[in-house]
Amino acid sequence: MIAPRILLIIGGGIAAYKACELVRLIRKGGGSVRCVLTEGAQHFVTPMSLAALSEQEVHTSLWDLKNETEMGHIQLSREADLVVVCPATADLMAKMAAGMADDLATTLLLATDKPVLAVPAMNVRMWLHAATQRNVARLRDDGVTVLDPDDGAMACGEFGPGRLPEPPFIWAEIEKLLDKPRSAPAAGIKGGALAGRHVLVTAGPTHEAIDPVRYIANRSSGKQGYAIAEALAALGARVTLVSGPVSLATPAGVHRVDVESAREMAAAVEAALPADVAVMVAAVADWRADTSAGQKIKKDGSGAPPTLSLAENPDILAGLAASPRRPRLLIGFAAETEKVVDHAIAKRARKDADWIVANDVSGDVMGGDSNSVHIVSRDGVESWENLAKAEVATRLAARIADAFS
Repeated sequence: MIAPRILLIIGGGIAAYKACELVRLIRKGGGSVRCVLTEGAQHFVTPMSLAALSEQEVHTSLWDLKNETEMGHIQLSREADLVVVCPATADLMAKMAAGMADDLATTLLLATDKPVLAVPAMNVRMWLHAATQRNVARLRDDGVTVLDPDDGAMACGEFGPGRLPEPPFIWAEIEKLLDKPRSAPAAGIKGGALAGRHVLVTAGPTHEAIDPVRYIANRSSGKQGYAIAEALAALGARVTLVSGPVSLATPAGVHRVDVESAREMAAAVEAALPADVAVMVAAVADWRADTSAGQKIKKDGSGAPPTLSLAENPDILAGLAASPRRPRLLIGFAAETEKVVDHAIAKRARKDADWIVANDVSGDVMGGDSNSVHIVSRDGVESWENLAKAEVATRLAARIADAFS
């Protein structure tokens, strides 16, 4: 296969530093990349760094006499297989939507006849502003692929949508647009077995606020869910990981959505549909405080604890099973401390799931690195020996791939 050629246009935002990692991943994946820096981007990354990583000349100005004598901007815009704008700032996308060409980057974008992928990154208010949303809609109507930004904390101190997705996820999206299979299958599994499939995974605990400093939670570390997301991505799936509060890195090639409460997780799962497969690994709190106090609850000196009234959280697994957009394969998890298989069999019937993956969490499974699971399906119960969580994930991903073969 001929190595794909990427023209990477880097906008002037703090996320520009991640372009260095993206260049490295493109090169590692067998592609070549030529970089164009806007004036603003040069305040965050240097042409020298990108030239060293790409082993290509880096372009910064439309007024390069030698290149422009040879109509260099036209050639640059045509010789690539894909043009990637990363980060795509609010200003740069506004210019793209308006068809402006006042520097090298926007001139290339107006002159290209190749597919364009824009990866936005900006302050949450800028992303949510009506003008930006209007520009994004216009770009998509014009045929530009515009990714949604990640949710999370930002350099400005605010929180919400606007973060640049992690470079492995961006590279995975580039591969899709180039119709190129992923390059890193899990050991022992045929790469690309789930190519073209969207898999939704939930992981971690949920935190249900009692007051601003206290919450109801459980001991889930998220390790098993994250390992499953990584194994599925390695098989070529497009993976959306809806994660409760954990201290884990986002797996390569996975799009992560961070949530805190069960209701936030339910909304994020709904927003991620449609999906071919849903693997509900998260240990969602069954109950929440009926009313969360606006201030820290204080002792009143009587010695009597405050009364905590509980309300039931939404049942995400059952809701997915009843949804008109139910995934073709719906997998739930059951964390049990007794009668593990019996409870899992009852749960599968009650929730109308295709499979239930049951495990005994009475020991150190939550937070540990190994797991012993039972796969409960309509065909019966399949029990696995105690395995590292990564191996459980690999086997489960292979079983999911087999279900679609």
